[in-house]
Amino acid sequence: MDRIHIRGGQRLRGSIQIGGAKNAALPLMAASLLSEETLTLSNLPHLVDITTMTHLLAELGVEVGMNGHAPNGGHVGRVFELTAHDVGKTVAPYEVVRKMRASVLVLGPLLARYGKGKVSLPGGCAIGTRPVDVHLGALEQMGAEIELKEGYIVAHAPDGLHGAHITFPMVSVGATENLLMAATLAKGETVLSNCAREPEITDLANCLVAMGAQIEGIGTDTLRVQGVDKLHGAKYSVLPDRIETGSYAVAAAVTGGDLTLLGTRMDLIESVADVMRKCGVNFEEVDGGVRVWCDGPIRGVDVMTEPFPAFPTDMQAQFMVMMAVSDGASMITESIFENRFMHVPELNRMGADINVHGRSAIVRGVNKLSGAPVMATDLRASMSLVLAGLAAEGETIVNRVYHLDRGYEALEQKLSACGAIIEREKGAPAE
Repeated sequence: MDRIHIRGGQRLRGSIQIGGAKNAALPLMAASLLSEETLTLSNLPHLVDITTMTHLLAELGVEVGMNGHAPNGGHVGRVFELTAHDVGKTVAPYEVVRKMRASVLVLGPLLARYGKGKVSLPGGCAIGTRPVDVHLGALEQMGAEIELKEGYIVAHAPDGLHGAHITFPMVSVGATENLLMAATLAKGETVLSNCAREPEITDLANCLVAMGAQIEGIGTDTLRVQGVDKLHGAKYSVLPDRIETGSYAVAAAVTGGDLTLLGTRMDLIESVADVMRKCGVNFEEVDGGVRVWCDGPIRGVDVMTEPFPAFPTDMQAQFMVMMAVSDGASMITESIFENRFMHVPELNRMGADINVHGRSAIVRGVNKLSGAPVMATDLRASMSLVLAGLAAEGETIVNRVYHLDRGYEALEQKLSACGAIIEREKGAPAE
């Protein structure tokens, strides 16, 4: 099992290329099931989750071609050509779905185009309950007949899906994406209320419009979709990864560094930047990206994770590292997932002073962290431990880094190019 070895205390300087957003790319790939024509997606990151979705689509009969690489703002992103002429299967098997929760996003497109779908109940990071019943209840309102059988969601829409007025009982990114895709081919009008508003959903909606979908209210919490008979092919570029952007912004802050993040945009990280500015971190839009630097002490600031456009849950663990080395105390409240503080014991092993009380963590800043062997528990927790290792004195070994490979492309190369002493040890035994 691979692990990452870090010798901390290096001030990071230079530029880092931000890749395409994994959380945007996955639903865009699933959208290829909605058309018999080719959907060409560019700026796809080279990540394990993208590979998993590729395997799932191929399992369903989608022809997947890689058409080399295309430059995007100085970044060479991968280009995929996805063609679902006539899907041979409508079963998404457990062997693939268990690796990634986003696999459930194929259910809406399969039902909309083929009137049936069988998808294994999903797996993924163990960060808390992410119920698929929100997806299923909404699809039932559109005419789907659904049962849970032997670990699978078995769905049929013998008369096709029809429009409905759906109010989500909770803000759910995945449910919004699944139902938005399903509604594009449903008969009549579908109104989706209490939708998630993340940029990745806007990206999906814009791609669907490019494919011929009729969608109003893009970027708001109410989406109005007029179903069409069929969608056509399109060419679309995945938006930059805002969580990767925020993660490297924290790397600049905790090392007292100065990084230019290329190929990204300020509008994607405003909520994170607003909080980090209060901590003493500087942001500046520059040609081709965003510059982030910190030349003074980090101040402790309270924060609560909430749905977009508020502070994202996917940045909570990374922000906690900043607070762990801040001048003062802070309270971080996690309102999205109930089990997303699993990185706290590992940070405390490195000398952090963090106490969890229910859904809040009280963080008292310390002068320095100390390197230690630590164990990653999920994707964003993994990145928080890498950031802590960069800020710490001495050597840090991060075990179970397969989580990182699901969401951060070329992590060690990007950081080492900016002065970090970091390397991957292949096949090293876990500690």
